[in-house]
Amino acid sequence: MRIVLLGAPGSGKGTQSQRLVQRFGVPQVSTGDLLRDAVARGTPLGLKAKAVMDAGKLVDDATMLGIIRDRLSQPDAAAGFILDGFPRTVAQADGLASLLTKMKQPLDAVVLLDIDADKLFKRLTGRRTCRSCGKVFNVHTNPHTRSADCPPDKPCDLFQRPDDSEATIGRRLEVYEAQTRPLVDYYRGKGMLRVVDGDGGLEVVFERLVAVIPAATPTRRRPARRKPASSRGRSKVKRMERTATRRARKAVAGVKKAAVKAEKKLDKAARAEARDAKRAAAKATKKAKKTARAAGRRASRAKTSVRKAAAKVAKKIKDVVRPSRTTRLKRAAKRLVRKLRR
Repeated sequence: MRIVLLGAPGSGKGTQSQRLVQRFGVPQVSTGDLLRDAVARGTPLGLKAKAVMDAGKLVDDATMLGIIRDRLSQPDAAAGFILDGFPRTVAQADGLASLLTKMKQPLDAVVLLDIDADKLFKRLTGRRTCRSCGKVFNVHTNPHTRSADCPPDKPCDLFQRPDDSEATIGRRLEVYEAQTRPLVDYYRGKGMLRVVDGDGGLEVVFERLVAVIPAATPTRRRPARRKPASSRGRSKVKRMERTATRRARKAVAGVKKAAVKAEKKLDKAARAEARDAKRAAAKATKKAKKTARAAGRRASRAKTSVRKAAAKVAKKIKDVVRPSRTTRLKRAAKRLVRKLRR
């Protein structure tokens, strides 16, 4: 039994959820309780949710769905669950459907505890709390009677909590109607919605609730027809043939997969070898170019050294081979004549 239970504040949703838990042995999954538990245990999702709540923001849908996934993965939820307080929007309903499909735990039904708005308003605003014992009474449906829990030396003092005032209740019901109406239409369109009249005694409403839950409704099973022995033999042979065929196909697929894997491995090795060869060739070319440049520089330096040595030798020769005195006098006379002509 996997259901989502919808209902307005004061519709008795929490009470009926507990009765379903006792009857069918499946857990009630309340998102509020899950959130508080995850934060208290310090799980990764709980810490993430705590950071969001501390910042004054609403916990995002992805985090809530993660917390729900962790809870529904526990052994006690294998036979079913009752989701209370989630989803609240159509977007959350889509996310929940996707999550449950992946977990192979689709919903059986979505049950709406429906009650007249005027009766609901009267029920909620009639709640009173005893200051002495802390019990909650209702002036319309459950009038106060002094119990043994009340201290004998103190009078019973009934008061109305601020969130049970008419103004607060009116706002809460308006918010619920605005949020839930699209959700009700969403599940009605998918053919999953079951509407239960929530007005009446606890037992009456509970029996109505049980009657609409698919997994809780007893069904008569038709006895299976026994096949003749010959048919059973043929069926067994066919099953064996199908099993052998499946195994053969699986083996062929395994061989093909291994061949493809080996081919990819060889291709990868060839590419790696070609890449290494290319790198080695590039390295050798670079080294040869470097050696050639070094040789050119050495040759240039040698040529420069030869030139300098030749110039030095020429200078020495010039200093050694000096002109004769007669030649020097002739040259001086010529210089003097040129100077006088000017």
